[in-house]
Amino acid sequence: MAGLTEHTPLPTEIKLHTHSRLLEVGFDNGRCFSMSCEFLRVFSPSAEVRGHGPGQETLQVGKRNVSIEAVEPVGNYAVRLVFSDGHNSGIYSWDVLYELGENQEAMWQHYLERLAAAGKDRDTPDAPKAKSCGHGGGASCGSH
Repeated sequence: MAGLTEHTPLPTEIKLHTHSRLLEVGFDNGRCFSMSCEFLRVFSPSAEVRGHGPGQETLQVGKRNVSIEAVEPVGNYAVRLVFSDGHNSGIYSWDVLYELGENQEAMWQHYLERLAAAGKDRDTPDAPKAKSCGHGGGASCGSH
């Protein structure tokens, strides 16, 4: 994702279809993409999902039924999507939205392959990780 330039297509319309859980984004170059809430959640540009560098990505599981509760503008360059699972830290700049739309078929296929290889699925969320009390050994003390 290269960032915004004077050549970055700009959105002319963003429509959230809550019943079908799709976000439709039309751009000034005539392209229009319809992306599922699940796809947008799985490929959130947040550090929580992408990490801080190559190889630090976190595989998102159990997101099939996630929806978008709000689309919030961020300046003149992006939107923040607020998801029903509480995730809201991804800033979807116009170039990110365009690239997600343009590459969604290949990205989705790769995601499904990664899920299968990890023995995970789109319906079952990972169990929450136990928080350590700092007593050593990494065991949970049950007080958190």
